[in-house]
Amino acid sequence: MISGKIARAASQMAKAPGLFLASLTAAGIMAPQVALAAVAPEPAAAPAQAAAGSYTPMTPTPGIGMPVDGGIGFQQQFSKLGEYGEWIHNAVLLPIIGVISVFVLVLLLIIIVRYNRRANPVPSKTSHHTVLEVIWTLVPVLILVGIAIPSIDLLAKQYKPAPKDALTIKVTGNQWFWTYGYPDNGDFEVISNMLNLPGQPTINNGVREVGSEPWDGPSHLEVDNRMVVPVGEPIRLQITASDVIHSFAVPSLWFKLDAVPGRINEKVLVVEKPGVYYGQCSELCGAKHGYMPIAVEALPRDKYNAWVLTHAGGAIDGQKAAGSETDYLPGEQPAGEASEAPAAEAAAE
Repeated sequence: MISGKIARAASQMAKAPGLFLASLTAAGIMAPQVALAAVAPEPAAAPAQAAAGSYTPMTPTPGIGMPVDGGIGFQQQFSKLGEYGEWIHNAVLLPIIGVISVFVLVLLLIIIVRYNRRANPVPSKTSHHTVLEVIWTLVPVLILVGIAIPSIDLLAKQYKPAPKDALTIKVTGNQWFWTYGYPDNGDFEVISNMLNLPGQPTINNGVREVGSEPWDGPSHLEVDNRMVVPVGEPIRLQITASDVIHSFAVPSLWFKLDAVPGRINEKVLVVEKPGVYYGQCSELCGAKHGYMPIAVEALPRDKYNAWVLTHAGGAIDGQKAAGSETDYLPGEQPAGEASEAPAAEAAAE
């Protein structure tokens, strides 16, 4: 009879595995697993929270990052390179030009007064003056050397390669709009068209008019979708074109680089302060060359991340401690990284 009861119990457990698991749980066999399941967070909550993102375009400051009425000098600079270039212009080039111009003017006045026909009826027949010729040969050479040293330094700094962990943004010039790609943030793209002008012929079909939103900047410079970048970080801009040669130029950021079809030109951009900075295509590219402006909006990192998450496929990689695998040349990979992958696989197993 006992063996019969055992057989019937086994048959019932085989038909109802839930009863069998319940009995094991009651016996304490599955207690650790049940306890872990009770305290584990819901997996769906984190992705839903991470996918949230919000963005309101920044309102530009009048006179900052844009042309001003009566302006005859550089726009106010908001990058280290721009400040350095402006210093070379104001502290090196302008004084040299001013001194040379005044010196030549004084020489002309002396010649007019001292060596005219009435004051000097018998002209000098001097045909060679060694000291004078040495001076007017060496002085221009020294002037050019003084100009060349800071100029070459500025050129070298402008084309210094970006850090390995720098954010990459791809800029493509088209007839007649810009496309901004974000391969490090999910590889989404933003198409930027100039806003239409009220009361004027339509420039871009389906695009709203400038002034219809409170954050719009000047006409002929504002766009429907700006190029958004994080402030205070080196950004690797890779610039190309899809049809003809364009030129990506933002004067207040001391940035200008040609966009050539079939070729990628690369340069680093660092924006010092949050704001909106305007530029234009600076290479004659066709009938609507004057209608493809550039608007760069620099945001703090947290607001930039929120802007990224508003785009389909947008993703935040986070602050990378080191470059990715593609950033290293053969043999350049740090020694510690080679052993991390096998260790991680072993831990997973």
